[in-house]
Amino acid sequence: MRLKIAVLAGDGIGPEVTKQATNILRAVAEMGGHEFTFVEGLIGGTAITETGSPLPTGTLDAALECDAVLLGAVGDNKFNALPPDKRPEAGLLQIRQALGGFANLRPSIAYTALSASSPLRPEVTKDVDILFVRELLGGLYFGAPRWWDRDSNEAINTMRYTRDEVVRVARVAFELAGNRRQKVTSVDKANVLEVSQLWRATVTEVAKDYPSVTLEHQLVDSMAMHIMNIPRNFDVVLTENLFGDILSDEAGVITGSLGMLPSATIGGAVNLYEPVHGSAPDIAGTGKANPLGAILTAAMILRHSANLEQDAKAVEAAVNKVLDAGYRTADIARGQQPGQTPVSTQEMGKLVHQALAESIDRRQAMHAV
Repeated sequence: MRLKIAVLAGDGIGPEVTKQATNILRAVAEMGGHEFTFVEGLIGGTAITETGSPLPTGTLDAALECDAVLLGAVGDNKFNALPPDKRPEAGLLQIRQALGGFANLRPSIAYTALSASSPLRPEVTKDVDILFVRELLGGLYFGAPRWWDRDSNEAINTMRYTRDEVVRVARVAFELAGNRRQKVTSVDKANVLEVSQLWRATVTEVAKDYPSVTLEHQLVDSMAMHIMNIPRNFDVVLTENLFGDILSDEAGVITGSLGMLPSATIGGAVNLYEPVHGSAPDIAGTGKANPLGAILTAAMILRHSANLEQDAKAVEAAVNKVLDAGYRTADIARGQQPGQTPVSTQEMGKLVHQALAESIDRRQAMHAV
């Protein structure tokens, strides 16, 4: 397998966690006989400092020539005085649009070893495994018109979707559900919004092509409550852009930390992969950042761009093994609980690398017998 990956480390803790993710990808390539090539580029605040643009043309051109893009994080408070279209976050929105990925995949998994890290009771989070499929290129974030008239103290954003935009992301959700527990929960606000009425009618129509998958509809306000009360009831959760942004972050409570959450954006010319946690500039360079979200994002690269499902599962199993052994970065450590060992960003990356190597060695030995 040959794979060319653009690595856009970005701002804050982005470079630290991205380094650990690429180390894991290099290990998979070496142990599996694959050829992974990494091309580095600037984005966000670092790109503004170096070039004046949050997404330099050279970065975008290089990304479009790759098979996948691994992004660390963007954002830094020192750029807050800039106009919105000049800030680091603008680079993220621009590359999402340019790459064309319309379906954002965000897993939210309850790790047994981290049950104490969640404010929810262990009996609520036990065995939870939700995959959010969020439409990423429509809705309020991209709809027009949009403006803020400071003279009249009035602002407007437009929530807009077409049937075709809903169909394509719905099909992604149903396809993924067919390989999981065969249930899709579609989230909307159809009791108030015409856009949501279109969404619900279209998803219902698409569901007819997937008779083995159960479809249910939930209003976004009740869904926000259900995710906290009965998260085991959900398998694949399909949402429009704004609702998915909010609900998938809320679901970080299940896992215990945003630092554990990976994501993938698929469906366009090049898939874009990024952990959910953000740039966290307050802890950049301190060794406190949790690299597991980035490492699990690397597993999603293996699954969705390299079609290496076994290797993706091996990475995920290695993360589980390290957590079960009690190793914790600061965000997932809880008090003086026995059996915990505090580790730095780099140490956590090395532990996952070691567990992965042991797993792949065992797998290869079994094949050789």
